Amino acid sequence: MIALSLAEIAEVVGGQTHDIPDPSVQVTGPVVRDSREVQPGSLFVAFVGERVDGHDFAEAVVEAGAAALLASRPVGVPAIVVDDVQSALGALARHVVRRLGATLVALTGSAGKTSTKDLIAQVLSRKAPTVFTPGSFNNEIGLPLTALSATDETRFLVLEMGARGIGHIRYLTDLTPPRIGLVLNVGTAHIGEFGGREQIAQAKGELVEALPPAEDGGAAILNADDPLVRAMASRTKAKVILFGESGEADVRAENVRLTDSGQPAFSLHTPSGCSEVTMRLYGEHHVSNALAAAAVAHELGMSADEIATALSEAGSLSRWRMEVTERPDGVTIVNDAYNANPESMRAALRALAAMGKGRRTWAVLGKMAELGDEALAEHDAVGRLAVRLNVGKLVAVGGREASWLQLGAYNEGSWGEESVHVSDAQAAVDLLRSELRPGDVVLVKASRSVGLESVAQALIETGAEGEVAAR
Repeated sequence: MIALSLAEIAEVVGGQTHDIPDPSVQVTGPVVRDSREVQPGSLFVAFVGERVDGHDFAEAVVEAGAAALLASRPVGVPAIVVDDVQSALGALARHVVRRLGATLVALTGSAGKTSTKDLIAQVLSRKAPTVFTPGSFNNEIGLPLTALSATDETRFLVLEMGARGIGHIRYLTDLTPPRIGLVLNVGTAHIGEFGGREQIAQAKGELVEALPPAEDGGAAILNADDPLVRAMASRTKAKVILFGESGEADVRAENVRLTDSGQPAFSLHTPSGCSEVTMRLYGEHHVSNALAAAAVAHELGMSADEIATALSEAGSLSRWRMEVTERPDGVTIVNDAYNANPESMRAALRALAAMGKGRRTWAVLGKMAELGDEALAEHDAVGRLAVRLNVGKLVAVGGREASWLQLGAYNEGSWGEESVHVSDAQAAVDLLRSELRPGDVVLVKASRSVGLESVAQALIETGAEGEVAAR
């Protein structure tokens, strides 16, 4: 964080100082909520959770070097006491962002946010110091903590914004007002909470409504291939930049294809020139993510050649998202178990089909959460798609939703042993350990709550007698 004294922070957040001998002491370390991340000069934010109360770590974090706590009650060590810790954290982030000389880029969408954010960060970091959301730290706590990690040297601040209802993104943009806003897509993730895709579009569009007008540098970057996103152009006074495979897109891809290993390649076209891209990531769905990143980079002054080089060299920065590991025996494990929704599930299956040409493929799939009344239809559709893509074997893991996956595969024509329903992760591991053979490709994917990353890890460890080559 940019250096601020404890007295300044107390004034910004409307708090009272307690047990602080010298209010001129500055916070020079990171602002953290995890006591294990405290460094000398940190500000520790004491949240009261369902299981853990941050105030209980007060003495420990000060001994570890924290300058003070941001707390909701006095704790006997240096602290700034406020009525609402979350609101105070947001107020501090808003103050710091306004003092920064950085360009703030915000993005949202139903699928691909984290992968796209990672691409944007890797591209922009070639131009100037860039701070970006770690993982999917994209809510009312994670976003201000990310913003507060920026320093005076930061030139680009890239923030992922998630939403579970109307007004969530409006709140986040009030904390950290963006100059550039990117909307990737409107899908069915969390549709059970929103009530429909139109409501999801309403929520995601709050990002472009928060942008400054074009004459003040505002830029709305919208997916030309998604009608609900493209329609958001009417909701902003910012300059509109379209990306996608549509011929009307300002930043577009032509000649899209997949390499033999399932990695996308395409010709990148921007208003300033064209260049070729071959990505290190897996799956054709990353083309749209790459175009979104390219549109941001172009708006910030990078050339087509600079963008293409950066995209071709970019990797995955976040765990369990199409994370590919090759075992010494030739089995390939694709760990995409961080989360799942119908759009990302379909993309992952298509990537598996591309990677598995000439090889036997396995799709180990589990529940997609928060789909509400659409849950049965969406799980059935994913099971059917696995069959249409000629996936060698579907292993549906879990309870009711997993049975729907298998039922979809069965109804699409998956007979015999082409699909199987197992009760839990361990049963899936036991099955795969007994049946995998050299050259097989295994995709593991489900919503985060299912925890299928344990299946991927167990399969990797099974083949770890030799050196594992992770890509």
